[in-house]
Amino acid sequence: MDTVERLIASTQELLWERGYVGTSPKAIQERAGAGQGSMYHHFRGKPDLAVTAMRRSAAELRAQADAVLGEGDSAVARLGGYLERERDPLRGCRVGRMAMDPEVIGSEELRRPVDETFTWLRDRLAGIVAEGVATGELSAELDPSDTAAAVAAVVQGGYVLARAAGSREPFDRAVRGAAALLAAARA
Repeated sequence: MDTVERLIASTQELLWERGYVGTSPKAIQERAGAGQGSMYHHFRGKPDLAVTAMRRSAAELRAQADAVLGEGDSAVARLGGYLERERDPLRGCRVGRMAMDPEVIGSEELRRPVDETFTWLRDRLAGIVAEGVATGELSAELDPSDTAAAVAAVVQGGYVLARAAGSREPFDRAVRGAAALLAAARA
């Protein structure tokens, strides 16, 4: 792995572990095994490197979600697959973690990859709900956009509950509850 890739990968991990505020250029350089000169040769500074790392993390999350959302023969199965896919709830979401950081939220440049990722996810989920409504699998009472927002919120909120409890159990309960609600919404 070349220096640029090590810097990006190290920043991805540190942002996930510590957030933006807790990730220093020195920590990035140490983890990447790169000197200060290398970092500033390839990136204008911490914000530039962080945006690059966040975009990479966002692309990886979208690819994982898209793969799961493409599997299954029904809307409920596809949504259930997304809810129930293997995750480490105690680590949380590497993109959602950034929404908790005041410097990320305070900067349009840093916030953009987070917002774009969650907009993409809600749109993707809403499309699946809309398909389910159109085919008669899901109740016509469901609003696709609202339901998609609820599914995304269950996962992100489940991470928060799990981390607060120091146990994956609250996450698993939230996911099971959402899956049961979707199953009950069958037409």
